Amino acid sequence: MGIRRDVRRRARCSSRPGQRSLRTGDRACLAGDPGPRRASASRARDRLPPRTRATTCRGARSAGRSRPPYIARAKCAYDRGRGASEVIPLDAIRAARQRIADAAIRTPLVRLEVDAPCEIWLKLENLQPIGSFKLRGAANRMLSAPRNELARGVWTASAGNMAQGVAYMARQLGIACSVVIPDTAPQAKRAAIERLGGRLVPVPFAEWFETFRTRKRAGIEGLFIHAFSDDAVMAGNGTIGLEILEDLDGVDAIVAPFGGGGLSCGIASAIRQLRPRAHVYAAEVDTSAPFAAALAAGAPVTITHHPTFVDGIGGPFVFPEMFALARQLLQGSLVSSVDEVASAVRLLAARSRIVAEGAGGASVAAALSGKAGTGKVVCVVSGGNIDSTKLAAILAGEVPN
Repeated sequence: MGIRRDVRRRARCSSRPGQRSLRTGDRACLAGDPGPRRASASRARDRLPPRTRATTCRGARSAGRSRPPYIARAKCAYDRGRGASEVIPLDAIRAARQRIADAAIRTPLVRLEVDAPCEIWLKLENLQPIGSFKLRGAANRMLSAPRNELARGVWTASAGNMAQGVAYMARQLGIACSVVIPDTAPQAKRAAIERLGGRLVPVPFAEWFETFRTRKRAGIEGLFIHAFSDDAVMAGNGTIGLEILEDLDGVDAIVAPFGGGGLSCGIASAIRQLRPRAHVYAAEVDTSAPFAAALAAGAPVTITHHPTFVDGIGGPFVFPEMFALARQLLQGSLVSSVDEVASAVRLLAARSRIVAEGAGGASVAAALSGKAGTGKVVCVVSGGNIDSTKLAAILAGEVPN
């Protein structure tokens, strides 16, 4: 807890070495945002009926460059009160920041001292209590849900990090939690979910993905928390964008790992409304880059998914509603090889003593290659939940299977 409070305290400082205040235009856009407000843990529990509070848990460049056109987003049953063509509203992102202030920390933004085509900054979401940015979206979705929905418990389909976020919040709220997880999920993430009280339901990858797509699973009750295709989840992720703009003046580009699009679209929603000159890119790996394939085809297409140690991103295809939003908000997809991602993970550990999982290293790999351009490039280190054996292999110069 001491470390957590210290990170929050340092991150809220208005002046830092090497960082300047926001430009006048950006500051005006941020005016009226009071920042996170503190709330007691009991207040979150008070959202639940008395009979559920004691239940234990069982189981988120420069001006003048061309930008992609706005494209209407597909209307879906889980679009919560927004127009079909709108990005996540700035008010929703600001409200999310206040709502999750007691659950997620404000992570540091640090400079990576390395020879590269650009000035690389790292947004260290691997320092969240669960080791991943997913806590932001999970917290916002669950804390904004009606109490009668939460009373039945929650469940999710996740490769690991979202499951940890949901299990963490379920434990805080005193409700049951179940997780449908692919049998390819790393042992480190499985163990972390169980430590948090989540009940694991391991299934083959294809079956897991179908559950993920349909949001249905026989024998599991409760509120389903989607890992990315949910407005409240994306609003929680968008708080990262607010923090980046407040902590670093003159951001030219942001690179975020692309799993389903919830992280990059949440961040890009904030950036588009506060600093439209900055570009937001998706980071993918060449063994599974569904967003790049969809951009090339002009629509979501099914690709062959090759599992690697970069387990937090990639998949057979991009959900149609997420593709419509991502194509509107993102400048493009920056695809790196597995070797390049491993090198980035190794570099982060050697130069900055930062432990990043494969997905977290993908954004850095893209920036190191120069694909994100020049200027100030912020790489979102999305998580640090990597198996120790795989990390050891990477540090030894290998690329784990």
